[in-house]
Amino acid sequence: MKILKFGGTSVGTPQRMKDVCQLITDGERKIVVLSAMSGTTNSLVEIADYIKKKNLEGAGSVINKLRTLYRTHVSELYSKQENVEHTDNLLNDIFMHLHDLTTKPYSTALEKEILAQGELMSTNMVTNYLKECGIKVMLIPALDYMRTDANSEPDMSFIRENLSHILEKNSGYDLYITQGFICRNINGEIDNLQRGGSDYTACLIGAVLHADEIQIWTDIDGMHNNDPRFVEGTTPVRQLNFEEAAELAYFGAKILHPTCIQPAHYAGVPVRLLNTMDPSAPGTIINDQMQKGTIKAVAAKDNITAIKIVSSRMLLATGFLHKLFETFEVNHTPVDMVTTSEVGVTLTIDNNAHLANIVEELKQYGTVSIDENMCIICVVGDLRWGNVGFETLVTEALANIPVRMISYGGSNHNISFLIREQDKKAALCALSEKLFKDKNTAKK
Repeated sequence: MKILKFGGTSVGTPQRMKDVCQLITDGERKIVVLSAMSGTTNSLVEIADYIKKKNLEGAGSVINKLRTLYRTHVSELYSKQENVEHTDNLLNDIFMHLHDLTTKPYSTALEKEILAQGELMSTNMVTNYLKECGIKVMLIPALDYMRTDANSEPDMSFIRENLSHILEKNSGYDLYITQGFICRNINGEIDNLQRGGSDYTACLIGAVLHADEIQIWTDIDGMHNNDPRFVEGTTPVRQLNFEEAAELAYFGAKILHPTCIQPAHYAGVPVRLLNTMDPSAPGTIINDQMQKGTIKAVAAKDNITAIKIVSSRMLLATGFLHKLFETFEVNHTPVDMVTTSEVGVTLTIDNNAHLANIVEELKQYGTVSIDENMCIICVVGDLRWGNVGFETLVTEALANIPVRMISYGGSNHNISFLIREQDKKAALCALSEKLFKDKNTAKK
């Protein structure tokens, strides 16, 4: 069985919903994970914000605008009036529920329940359209099997047991439709998976069912070897190792959330990135295989701050690094890159929310200096230290770019450079010219 996920853009209009339905009705049994229609989640966030501000009139106005939009979508999606009425009535119940929620005091739990309505609407619309087309399809509510544990992590045993039971009990269907992103927490309240959204849902399902393949359908032909917003002539990378894909996602490749493919990685289930707008394109396959001696792609991560701590007491001081990193842990701030010398440590963060507190606490250990508006450039591939010359090739490409920091050796798949944000485009273009010019030319 294959697991297919379609994002909000892929189901963003009635016509795109029809296109998706055509893609998934190829005779193979599969589970299809759907996001909310594009733009819907933003409206739901706005509704929750009005409730938080106790502006019930504003919340009601957004609900009514969304209701009018969906009424138009429904009239365009179905050819039979009975299906228009059936779906319209179903969506009307959801919108009435949203109106009811505006009368309740704001809470995080209330907001999560509001946000869940987008996926409930899109999956019902697509399921009813498939039924109109004569497809034997079943809607599986994610709230019946997707749950997080006390640590807000996916409860894999619960998901496996309950989803398997649902599928065994309803084995005679060609397609199963379910919601991405939403779940219940350990207390039974409506919650969401946060990281990676619907991609995460698809990978969790694929992992617990040991699926043949997980397909993530978006509006781009796989993961590119550089950022097409800044570099001309980029091309899709046809194969990535799981760890290469995770590095690229963490350091700026927007097509995937860095943690969403972890369940698939652990279960050994390949993930394929495909383009809804060009279904015939091969996309990118992510699996356990490693192509030796190959640099695959470049990514960039913005809004980086470098923090340098210099202390003559650091040399041979047991526990010095522990104290530094404990400061970031206490302030709930992850660290990206780290370099050390005998008398200093420089590290980077991508969240300045607690920067002032961090700096104040670090001053007790040494002299602290800050560089803001920085960018991490990440080069990914088979970068094991035995591959002579690869690191030289990369550094040569950046010969004219001021480099603040280099991280190499912490991973077999990644060399990272810290540069100024203003030099990002020049760095990406230089790397593409040095690393991929011949490949890009050959594929044109």
